[in-house]
Amino acid sequence: MRILVVEDEKKVAGFIKKGLEEESYAIDVVSDGVEGEYMASTNDYDVIVLDIMLPKKNGFDVVKDLRTKNIKTPVLLLTARDSVEDKVKGLDSGADDYLNKPFAFEELLARVRALMRRKDYGLAELKFADLVLDQATRKAKRGDEIVDLTSKEYGLLEYFLRNPNKVLTRTMIAEHVWDYTFDSDTNIIDVYVNHLRNKIDKEPFKKVIHTVRGVGYILKEEKEK
Repeated sequence: MRILVVEDEKKVAGFIKKGLEEESYAIDVVSDGVEGEYMASTNDYDVIVLDIMLPKKNGFDVVKDLRTKNIKTPVLLLTARDSVEDKVKGLDSGADDYLNKPFAFEELLARVRALMRRKDYGLAELKFADLVLDQATRKAKRGDEIVDLTSKEYGLLEYFLRNPNKVLTRTMIAEHVWDYTFDSDTNIIDVYVNHLRNKIDKEPFKKVIHTVRGVGYILKEEKEK
């Protein structure tokens, strides 16, 4: 899943980025409100973490203008101010949640997950055929066999499981599993898909990740011959 962080304090932005990447999210970070609004308007994000006190354009105005553009991505506002008026203003602007600085990363993560549940991402387990991904333990199983995944493999498998029987282009995969600095001219997506296949599609299991030649990949059950 892909998250946009709009935060001008470098230490805070780095702290959030590092923690969320360790949870297998793809993270884009920008440092002012104008660029944040542009990124949110031109990319498909699952959650936006948005500071209020930003250069060029404050977070209240950013979220208000995003909602005017009918961009419904869940927004978590961050602020060092703790007044009821600011909370009301933020929520009235169209934000979905509010978190005061300083904060523990565990609380930020819990709020991000709660916002994703509002987007129907809240199933504890993702299942397809005999393949199961437990989001609470971050473990995958194929049949009765535990599958050990790297952080990026986890993110890739999660994206496949959220989009079964749908052709996922390499561009779509790059946008949701990597960040905007990803070099789409490399073959890294194919490399990671092959790594994932070697773990979940090995014998005696039936193949579920299929190549759509010249386009990308699809998660579907293999037809009986």
